[in-house]
Amino acid sequence: MYTKGGRGKGSGMGGAYRHVRILRDNIKGITNPSIRRLARRGGVKRISAGIYDDTRSVLQSFLRRLIADSIAYSDHAKRNTVTSLDVIYALKRQGRTLYGYGV
Repeated sequence: MYTKGGRGKGSGMGGAYRHVRILRDNIKGITNPSIRRLARRGGVKRISAGIYDDTRSVLQSFLRRLIADSIAYSDHAKRNTVTSLDVIYALKRQGRTLYGYGV
């Protein structure tokens, strides 16, 4: 028996669509004002316009190395979760010791 109000499969009523994530360059999430704030904290008074993309590329390479080392520490410990100590040890391995996190 045909009912007009049926909500079953193939009833012709378009259901809710899933939100499709659009993949884009996530390094653009580091905005120009955030780079400017970091530079101000470092004592920079004036910033050239070409610095922002260079800063993003340097930050991306630094984070790639740091994340790779952190993952290596968590893999060695047979864990799937990267802990803060993994990041601290990875920073120490790269010669950038960070104090104040229990090590």
